[in-house]
Amino acid sequence: MANLGKVKQVIGAVIDVQFDKQLPEIYNSLELKKENGDTLVLEVQQHLGEDSVRTIAMDGTEGIVRGMAVADTGKPIAMPIGESIKGRLFNV
Repeated sequence: MANLGKVKQVIGAVIDVQFDKQLPEIYNSLELKKENGDTLVLEVQQHLGEDSVRTIAMDGTEGIVRGMAVADTGKPIAMPIGESIKGRLFNV
């Protein structure tokens, strides 16, 4: 079962998320479903006490409100590697 949390605070691209169970590891990616169906990816940057983490959003935070559900993916943000991406430029 996924480790679920909820949005506690939004300040620009910084989103604090509260978890009832286990805190995600630093650098783990979290996923938040927006009202329009898009998925917003968050990266954990800091543990705040025993039940919350501070994250950075990888896209705009318009429409994000307190109480929205957030899921821990259990792994950091990853990008593909291999022959298919050789010579390509990534804007991270």
